[in-house]
Amino acid sequence: MSNIEVKKIIEPMAASDGAGVKLKRSIGTHLIDYHDPFLMLDEFGSENKDDYIGGFPPHPHRGIETVTYMLSGEFEHEDSTGAKGRMSSGDVQWMKTGGGIIHSEMPAMTEGKLHGFQLWINMPAEEKMSKPEYHYIDADKISTYKDEEKIIKIIAGEFLETKGSIKKHNIDPVYFDIELEKNKEFKHELSLSHNSFIYLIEGEINIGTKSHELIDDSTLIILTKGEYLNVCALKKSKFLLISGKPIGEPIARGGPFVMNTKEEIAEAIQDYHSGTFVK
Repeated sequence: MSNIEVKKIIEPMAASDGAGVKLKRSIGTHLIDYHDPFLMLDEFGSENKDDYIGGFPPHPHRGIETVTYMLSGEFEHEDSTGAKGRMSSGDVQWMKTGGGIIHSEMPAMTEGKLHGFQLWINMPAEEKMSKPEYHYIDADKISTYKDEEKIIKIIAGEFLETKGSIKKHNIDPVYFDIELEKNKEFKHELSLSHNSFIYLIEGEINIGTKSHELIDDSTLIILTKGEYLNVCALKKSKFLLISGKPIGEPIARGGPFVMNTKEEIAEAIQDYHSGTFVK
């Protein structure tokens, strides 16, 4: 069984999105534009309300899935499917935008810490114009594995027969939130065909059997393909493990739209401006 090692360590870039929300972007930059099927990864987090109070007013998407995971704070979501909800600490929103959705995510708080992640996942050509879907997972409904060494929140995938809520997905995703005690190990088998990464939220970890440079908080670690992952916590640590099967299709980007060709991007822009975007 082949070991999974560190391939590349990437420090996120400071960015701003929505109405001036400050964030750290690690996938979707010149350092790593695309880690098939993952298009973008943002960490947003601040105790200063000026960094997040503008939120993400109504905006369109086509051809992607967005996964929003709240660690602390509250967001209110509303979209063109009629879905509404308030995301609180620990909640997950997994949204397939398909052929077109317009949504907003606005902070439901005026002070305190807001912290979370948004991941963009590509959709295969055959699903890009499908009907939008909205999947909401309350924090207390997230499957959790716990022992004396670790706590694993399983949003997607399976750990020791504990299964996540997201099932029968084309990329066979793994999305774990892992808290690991000092000097303890997390061991897991991944598919050899998958592209995978770890995002260290806080702590200090060693990955695999080969030496690598020190990894700071809020850092992306691209992993080599393999089957056996071993992570050791040098101090108490918290990190995300995300993995998925590559789609292997050409992509064309146009802001909030990700399709297969430039012509399809132009069509999405035309549909949005002509009022025919939402079917």
